[in-house]
Amino acid sequence: IDFNDPLYLHPSDTPGVNLVTEQLIGNENYSVWSRAMMIARKAKNKTGFIDESCKKPDENSPLLQWERCNAIVLSWIMNTVLRELFNGIVYSTDAQYVWKDLKERFDKVNGSQIFSLHKEIAYLEHDQQQKLLQFLMGLNDSYGGIRSQILMNPLPTVGQAYSLISQEESHRGIIAGGNNSTNLPALFYSNKNN
Repeated sequence: IDFNDPLYLHPSDTPGVNLVTEQLIGNENYSVWSRAMMIARKAKNKTGFIDESCKKPDENSPLLQWERCNAIVLSWIMNTVLRELFNGIVYSTDAQYVWKDLKERFDKVNGSQIFSLHKEIAYLEHDQQQKLLQFLMGLNDSYGGIRSQILMNPLPTVGQAYSLISQEESHRGIIAGGNNSTNLPALFYSNKNN
């Protein structure tokens, strides 16, 4: 068999191989696990046993090589699932069926997880804005113009605001002949840690 054929088995394609280090435990890691398994199967040229592009031959065709490859793919799936899940699939004979079953059970969009993620994002955005405002309030009055300019635009990140203030300070230093004594980096880091 040509090594590009999905029915080709490399000597390293054995049932005891763990293709990925991620073990499927349920809804919480299904998407990461399935993505890792998909990449590994693709590397082994065995995606056809899951996506139906390498269909089981009819009963009159020689089945042995297809059954062997299917069993290898099935064992790769079983090697990367939690013991409780393993017990439920160990008697299955079709890798594609097991894959679809796991997808149906665990590839769920969880509304509470989505809500929690959106809440966390909102908190992080608010926290970032608070840090920006603290940074801007910590500047002395000589930076009033650039402070107003920063607040007129959509609010930048703290890093972007720091960059704008640094540019302004450099510009002032050039105009003043390099005698600007403000230690802006120290001011930034002292405000950032508050």
